[in-house]
Amino acid sequence: MGKTALIFPGQGSQVVGMGADLYDAMPGARAIMDRANEVLGFSLTDIMFGTGSENDADLLKQTQNTQPALFVHSMAVLQAMKAQHGNPDMAAGHSLGEYSALTAAGAISFEDALQTVRLRGELMAGAGKMRPGTMAAILGMEDADVESLCQDASGDGDGYNIVQPANFNSPGQIVISGDVSAVERAVELAPERGARRALMLPVSGAFHSPLMEAATQGLTDALAALQIQTPAYPVYLNVTASPTIDPEEIRTRLVEQLTAPVRWAHILRAMHENGASRFIEVGAGRVLCGLVKRTLGRELETVAFGTAADLEKE
Repeated sequence: MGKTALIFPGQGSQVVGMGADLYDAMPGARAIMDRANEVLGFSLTDIMFGTGSENDADLLKQTQNTQPALFVHSMAVLQAMKAQHGNPDMAAGHSLGEYSALTAAGAISFEDALQTVRLRGELMAGAGKMRPGTMAAILGMEDADVESLCQDASGDGDGYNIVQPANFNSPGQIVISGDVSAVERAVELAPERGARRALMLPVSGAFHSPLMEAATQGLTDALAALQIQTPAYPVYLNVTASPTIDPEEIRTRLVEQLTAPVRWAHILRAMHENGASRFIEVGAGRVLCGLVKRTLGRELETVAFGTAADLEKE
């Protein structure tokens, strides 16, 4: 029998109203969200659910809010589905979702992870203001060709004209990240290099690139004080695309993840090679299920749990 992998979404999957149905219908999920409000000292659920203001979407989109909102939503879903599903064999999370995966596996406590995720969002937002950057999606190119494209679009070594792959999401779907001028140059060059499409993304910073360097010291300090346990099952890390149960490797890679690419397609392949045939997306949206299909084939079983309706139909 094939193994089950839990996969957790990252930034970009948020939507105003996320989690409100779970809060109303699932006592376990409600308890998680109420606890999050207590830990943070403000109403994260107001930001998640929305208050009816025209500023709701902008407030949720702020990195320091998006990251804890997505984390808490995933943990609320996980709590609600625990009684219905057996133990997974492995887990992974896309960028911010890596913290969700580690918490699900018991490596980090909910409270510690929530506070760290909030700080991570604040640090990344601050780094984005210190050195503004952007990101773009490159569709229809091989990994090596995108890496070459980024090298050619980067500057001559002055350190302020950089672009690099940020997310290897699936074959032919790669996000690049860096200084605005270099990303724009890469987008201009991409069609003549064979890209089917290249488009700028509406983001607030150059995530998973050297432009996030200013966030690394603060996160290093926070993680140094964080208690990390051996996870109950392997967690596949963004930086290496390899499984680990080593707390110290987890600590190191979480810092590196700020400026290194998310090797998501590589993670999915490694999970499949190690026996995963069922992938359960836990949290907002269904983006990761689509990436599983595009990377590993449509015959694999994928399930998305993000709403009360998803959980009730099981």
